[in-house]
Formats: sequence, structure tokens, C-alpha cells
Amino acid sequence: MASGSDRNPIIIGGLPSQVPDFDPEETQEWLDSLDAAVDERGRERARYLMLRLIERAREKRVAVPEMRSTDYVNTIPTRAEPFFPGNEEIERKILNATRWNAAVMVSRAQRPGIGVGGHIATFASSASLYDVGFNHFFRGKDEGDGGDQVFFQGHASPGIYARAFLLDRLSEDNLDGFRQEKSKAPHGLSSYPHPRLMPDFWEFPTVSMGLGPIGAIYQARMNRYMHAREIADTSKSHVWAFLGDGEMDEPESLGQLTIAAREGLDNLTFVVNCNLQRLDGPVRGNGKVIQELESVFRGAGWNVIKLIWDRTWDPLLAQDRDGILVNRMNTTPDGQFQTYATESGAYIRDHFFGDDQRLRAMVEGMTDDQILHLGRGGHDHKKIYAAFKAAVEHKGQPTVILAKTVKGWTLGPNFEGRNATHQMKKLTVDDLKGFRDRLHLPISDKELESGAPPYYHPGRDSEEIQYMHDRRLGLGGYVPTRVVRSKPLALPEDKTYASVKKGSGQQSIATTMAFVRLLKDLMRDKELGKRFVLIAPDEYRTFGMDSFFPSAKIYNPLGQQYESVDRELLLAYKESPTGQMLHDGISEAGCTASLIAAGSAYATHGEPLIPVYVFYSMFGFQRTGDQFWQMSDQLARGFVLGATAGRTTLTGEGLQHADGHSQLLASTNPGCVAYDPAFGFEIAHIVRDGLRRMYGPDSEDVFYYLTVYNEPIRHPAEPANVDAEGIVKGVYRFSEGTSGSIPAQIMASGVAVPWAVEAQKILAEEWNVKADVWSATSWNELRREAVACEEYNLLHPEEEQRVPYVTRKLAGAQGPFVAVSDWMRAVPDQIARWVPGTYQSLGADGFGFADTRGAARRFFHIDAQSIVVGVLTELAREGKVDRSVLKQAIDRYQLLDVSAADPGAAGGDA
Repeated sequence: MASGSDRNPIIIGGLPSQVPDFDPEETQEWLDSLDAAVDERGRERARYLMLRLIERAREKRVAVPEMRSTDYVNTIPTRAEPFFPGNEEIERKILNATRWNAAVMVSRAQRPGIGVGGHIATFASSASLYDVGFNHFFRGKDEGDGGDQVFFQGHASPGIYARAFLLDRLSEDNLDGFRQEKSKAPHGLSSYPHPRLMPDFWEFPTVSMGLGPIGAIYQARMNRYMHAREIADTSKSHVWAFLGDGEMDEPESLGQLTIAAREGLDNLTFVVNCNLQRLDGPVRGNGKVIQELESVFRGAGWNVIKLIWDRTWDPLLAQDRDGILVNRMNTTPDGQFQTYATESGAYIRDHFFGDDQRLRAMVEGMTDDQILHLGRGGHDHKKIYAAFKAAVEHKGQPTVILAKTVKGWTLGPNFEGRNATHQMKKLTVDDLKGFRDRLHLPISDKELESGAPPYYHPGRDSEEIQYMHDRRLGLGGYVPTRVVRSKPLALPEDKTYASVKKGSGQQSIATTMAFVRLLKDLMRDKELGKRFVLIAPDEYRTFGMDSFFPSAKIYNPLGQQYESVDRELLLAYKESPTGQMLHDGISEAGCTASLIAAGSAYATHGEPLIPVYVFYSMFGFQRTGDQFWQMSDQLARGFVLGATAGRTTLTGEGLQHADGHSQLLASTNPGCVAYDPAFGFEIAHIVRDGLRRMYGPDSEDVFYYLTVYNEPIRHPAEPANVDAEGIVKGVYRFSEGTSGSIPAQIMASGVAVPWAVEAQKILAEEWNVKADVWSATSWNELRREAVACEEYNLLHPEEEQRVPYVTRKLAGAQGPFVAVSDWMRAVPDQIARWVPGTYQSLGADGFGFADTRGAARRFFHIDAQSIVVGVLTELAREGKVDRSVLKQAIDRYQLLDVSAADPGAAGGDA
């Protein structure tokens, strides 16, 4: 971690460093004048003079770049480039072989009868960037630590596979199994970086654009967090994120840049592959995306390195005495540069250099072919090495490298720089021949003309392959590689859960508070306590978690450099460099990125963390569902708390806070184990089971989602004969009917269980109905297990047929089943198929609104009285009560009058 004195100021200089100084003596006179002003009159006077000079320069129409933007040239001047330690000739041969195999792999995947797709242009443009990283920078995991964390651009995956093939990490069968994961098993390769599909290879899923950048930022931050808390030594780990310039338009790509700058994450480097094209056309046809991104990153406080031109431009820039060449570079839009990438040298001479005699004179001695091959910096190994080295050595700020490339580079005139390049997947024989010649590969025409084009391998004993192995050995192992070194955690003893199992006595508390009480006890555990990572989007007080401030403290690498306004209070806001709580401000995307980084630390660094992310449930799966999918793909673990859950429980906040569907959204995520508990003792069993499944001896790659509420209720003590298995599997009988003669069953979850119990009492006292109340702790898990049973039965017709747990559990329960929850009906309807009897559900379908809890529940017909009528309706359908009682009940309870409902406890605040 850089100390405060090492940090660079937020305002970064904009000196056009590659422009030559043709009068050093005059320059020195100006610098001496500035020095004198500072020494004699002070910095404020010198600052005023500088601003007046800038103002006068603008008055005189002298083009002075803004501090946030520099000239369209390389940030690192030629004279400052370091010695390149590699063998450029061998590295070029390696790169050529990698380029060929990547393109051929995708092209072969289009063979008749397969046609599974693929992308070759992205890697073609970024291949040199990766090659320099692999040969000189990316640290592996063989030294026992986490190495570097590399977020590969998703569409570049063919190139990563191609390199792994050269290193004998993958076979030809693997390459031919690209995008055929099941039909070519065990040789199939996933289309993009997917750790869940290739858990020994990929570490980070990145192809959902925008999630790579934000994931990399919070991974770098998590590295610092783990180091500060002495959980793992991450001091050598560097985070690299390879991104596309079109990808930077995603809100997640740029939305959290400032946190990286605020915390001085100099362990982070973005490499933006600026090939100037998005999927269908130019990123900024009329503008300059590199200049735009430079302004954004500089403004956010990042160190910016522009890598625009390759070494062939150096002699031209060295003779640009009047700045006319730099001016032409500054004023040419990206769309025109893309045209130059597809045109001839003569065209470039006429259109780029031709309308100014001074420019034309610069290239008089050059042939059209030489002009054509004036290249972009992202394809020059020495320039790339200089940029990467400067990035990893820079202190106090994260760095972004803006590398200009050509999309489809080396693939030939039908691919390079074309708008349709991203969608082009197959090379013709002529394309292949031209590509081969461009790469100087020893492949005959006959091999290209007869069937599928061949892969190329120079031989295991060739100097190229030995060079690759030697470089990776020197850097600590192969990349990408995912390794799980963590050991199971010692799980808490039974007594840890005792307090929450006692119930709340005469006190009414919400299930959110019941969870917080349990969390306090868990954090006291000597083994587990330090591993909990608390995460919330600026709502710790809302969720009653401000009690953690004095002890766990809020993580801030700078500590707390101010006196807190509430410092006199017992629960004062407290920041610390070793704080345990992550308080990321109002950013659910940032919090979820922290959750993923913490939840996968068991693999990334071999040290398991237990993230607990608490948020308004409406702003979880609905707002950041793509990241929760990313979390599953990355095999991350942890607890996710959808607080203030339910359509009618946080009624005062209105529509956008009224969550009646996050459980349904959670059911679509195969890695998510979702529960809707009603009481503290249920939470205890669920959390205990979650710790066992995620962190015990036979750990699983899942995460737990619990919806908890803000409505205070009295929590009963755990029954003596508690059905712990039923709680974990998804349903158990909470309250058996004791009076009445007509049997019925009520199933409820979460905050609806007390309504069901009240309905049970009314049914017995007023309608002679003996209803049992079942707490359905997880509709989702019941359905998931039932579906698994049906799949087994489908494929094993001669074996004993499996019966779903919900069917077995409810067997023998008499009467119709009425399910109720504070969710839309589709949530409990998930199990309708397997309930052994007549089944009906009540739910909060539709938009939420602001009102009292009672009015909202009467409106949706899910309150106790509505449950009563629902049960009577099903009994009437079965002929067990007369239908006339239905109108009596509706009138008695005034179900059609929302205002007649008991308003209940206040529900406006969280």
C-alpha cells in the first residue's frame, strides 16, 4: 500500500511528452522563470501567473491541451522507453502461432454440422498486449500465493486457449471441442471465461460486458483489504483487466473508477484495447474515444498511459518541428482512422499527409508500402512493455493503458478494420493463405485446400516453446489457472446459536434484527469471527448493524482523519485501516462486486472469507442480477440478505421499494440457495447449514439468499421437537390444529406465517375448521429437489421412482392446501405440481404502493381474514362447507373495503 506521501495528486499533468524540444535553452529560461516566481513570490503567486498564461494562450488561439487531455501521441516518449528484456524475434514467432491457432479454432468450429460460432477479431487486435503480459508480467500461483489476477476480455478467449495449446495445457481435441462442452466432453471448451464450466482454468467470468472492469476494481480493493487485516499476504498480487473501448460505455465499466483512485489502488491496471470498433461499427466515429477515455480516467484520478503509435512513427514525430503532424493526429476522427486501416498506402499519403506540404514532405522518402505499415502502438512489443512496466511501477494511483489497435489485425483485408469483423467467424482458403503468409508459417497450400485448416505447433522441443515454458517458470506458473488451496473451517458449536433460538420473549423484533443478533454471536467465534466481511450500500443503520461500528469498524485504508460528528455516541461511526465492514456508499453494483471478490477469496488467495451482504431486497436480484449470475459463475460463496423484503411490509416507501418477486428471480440462479424464514430459530438452522455447505469439509459452490423483513413480531422459542431437517429442506409443520372438525392446511413463508397462525385461530373458532400451519422456509429449494426427482425418474424408468420431499412431507395431511406469502403467487406456485391435494395460492401480485401494512394486505387479499376466506373457498369447492358461507365471510370481514382492515404496526420506515 502506498503511503500518503507516495500518492500523486488528483490533477495530472498534460505534457505532450513525445513532441521534441527544438529550443532547450528557451525552455529552460521559462522553467527558470517559474522557479524564481515560486522561490521569491510563493506558490500561490506562481499559480496565478500560470493561470493567466493559460488564459492568454487561449486568447491568442494557442492550442493548449486541458489538463485532462493530452496530445494524441504516446505518453511515454521514445527516449524514456526501458530496455526490452525479451527476445523479440522468438516472441513474434510465438505470437504468430497463437494468432493462427486462435483463428483456425474458431474457423473449424464452423464446420458443417457444428456451426457453434466464435469470435476471432477481438483477440487478433489484442494479441500483442496479452503476449507481453504472459511473457513478462502475469504472475502465476506456484509460489503459494494468489499470483496476479487477470481479467481476460471475454471475446478474446480463443487466443488464451491457443496459447494454452502451445504449452500442452490443452490438446487438439480440446481446441476442436470449442463451444461443445457436452458433446465433446471431457474435451469441450467453454465459449468464454467461465470458472464454473472450467474450474481449473478460468478464474473470472468477464464476457458480460462491464462486469470485468468493476470486478477488477473490487478485486484489487479486496486484495488490499485482506492484506490490511492480515488474512493473506497480497502485496505481490497485481490485478490486470483487459477491456474493450466499446465495453467502456457500460455503466459498470466507469461507475466505480473513483473508489480505485480514492484508495490509491496502484495494484490495479486496466488495459483498454482501443481498436475503435464496437460490435457493429465505430465506437466514436466522429470523435476520439482514446481522448475521451483519457479525460474520464484523469478526472477520476487515475494514471493514464496512452499507447497510440508504434516505433515506425518515431522518426516522423522527431522531425515534427511545427507540431503539424501531432495536430493532424489530434484532429483526425476515429472513423477516418478506421478507413485508413482498410485502405492503401497511396490513399493514406493523399488523405492523411497530402493536403499539407509540410506533412507530405515528411513522407517523401517513404514508399506507399512503408506508409501503409505505419502502425498502432498496441501491436508493438517494445512499446507495450514500456507501458506495462510503467504501470506496475507507478505508485499511489491505479493505471489505465489506452492501447490503440486494429480490430482483426493480421487476418487480412476482408477482416481488418471492417465494421462486420466481430461477426465474421470463418476464413476462406484465400483468407487462410494470406493469413499464413502474413505470419510466415510453414503450412502448405495443400494442407489449406484439403479439409479443415490445420493447427500449428512448432514442436515441443522448439526454441519458441521452451522460451514460453521458461518465461512462465520464471513468473511463477501458468496463467490462467484456478487453484483451491483453502481448508475447511472449524464450524461454530451449537451454543453459538442458542441465543437466537430462545426467541424474543415479550420483545417484538424483525427477522432482520434476529439475523443481526445471530451474526454478532458468530463474529465472536475465535476461528470464524475474523473471516466475516460485512457489506452494505450505505444502510447499516437501517438494518440495525450500526452496533458493529465500534468493534468491527468500517474499512478505510486511510483510517479516520476527522472527528466524527457522532463521536460522543456509543454507536459512533468509526473508520479504520483494519476495519471489517465495507461501506461502499450508495452502489449496489460496487457492493456486489465486493461480495464476489470476498466470496471467491478461498480460491483466489486460499483464504476463505464469509461475506454477508445486506441490502434492500428490491435492489438486489432486480438491480444487480447479472452480477449474482457472475457470482455463481465465479463459484463465490457467502450470505446475501434481502432486507425489507415483501410487497406489503415496507409499505410507506411505495412502489419501487415493494419487493414481491426477488425470491422468484433468485430461483432462476442455479447457484443460489434461497430461503424466506419466519423466525429466529429458523434463521439459526439455515445459517448453520449454509456454513456447513459452503465452508465445511465437503464444501459446495453455492451462495445463500435469505429474505428478511422489517416488521417487528414476537419470535417463539425453538420447539423442543423442532423439525430441523424440514427447516433446511424447505417445509415443516409449525403449528398443528387443535380444534375444529374440518381439516385444512395452510402453507406460509416469512412474514406471512403469523397471518396464517391468526387465520388458523379464526377458522377454528368461527368456522369449525382444523387447519395446520406449515412454514415453507424455501419454496425454491422444494421445487429444485422435486425437479431433480423427476429428472431421475425420467432417465431411470426401471429403478425405484423417487418421490419429492414436499410430497412425502405433506403426505397424510388432510384437506385442501392454501399457500400464502408476501410474494407474488408465482413464488408458492412453484411447488403446486407436487402438493398431494387441492392447492391454491394467495399472493401480492401487481405493483406495490404506499399505505398501511393492513390496507396493503387487505388490497392484495393475503391478510389473515383473506386466508380464512381462501381456505373456506377451497373447502366449498370440495363440498365440505356450504358455498353460502363464503359471502358471509366476505361480508363479516369486509374484504372488499381496504380501509376496514386493521392498519397493523407502522411500516413506513426500514
